[in-house]
Amino acid sequence: MQEIKRRGLMYVMSSPSGAGKTTITRALLNTNDDLVMSVSATTRTRRAGEVHGQDYYFVSVDEFRELIDAKEMLEHAKVFENYYGTPREPVEKALSEGKDVIFDIDWQGTQQLGEMAREDLVTVFILPPARAELEKRLRTRSRDTKESEADIRGRMSKAADEMSHYSEYDYVIINNDVEEAIRKAQLILDSERLKRRRMVGLSDFVRGLKEGL
Repeated sequence: MQEIKRRGLMYVMSSPSGAGKTTITRALLNTNDDLVMSVSATTRTRRAGEVHGQDYYFVSVDEFRELIDAKEMLEHAKVFENYYGTPREPVEKALSEGKDVIFDIDWQGTQQLGEMAREDLVTVFILPPARAELEKRLRTRSRDTKESEADIRGRMSKAADEMSHYSEYDYVIINNDVEEAIRKAQLILDSERLKRRRMVGLSDFVRGLKEGL
């Protein structure tokens, strides 16, 4: 029987800080062997313990700008004097091998990805069940991160802006129960993998079926 291969997809997860995006992403990575995390390139200095190609691709400013000029960055931004972005080549390699690539990026990065590769893109926005719950999660987390009251207020203010972009996404998950949110994220991934346009060689397969009749 002829094997029909599948082109991978780019699976974007966005949310305000504290809505559960990282927890859901890690759960999907733990249960999907053909799902890999997107690795960003950055011009910032490598920190102790960080591995090139695993945590980030560490490049010079000139190298980063050359990648932008050559349109080899799927998305990029400058944050506090350092550049961050997603190199096209490793993502394209994974997709062509039938692997899916998951992205943990904001709405601005998602817009850029949409301009570069909309057919490969699946976007999900994670919302908290209530404003009070989001603030509670941020305060709980701040005990470990040692964030100040001003930091928490800043994150809440930023969250309001981020959540206003929910309508730009293909899917929205309200994270009231994290296990249920993970289940929904997996259902989205499974259904998107089955889309006809991702099936490589399908027309040849159908032609072969017709010729045998």
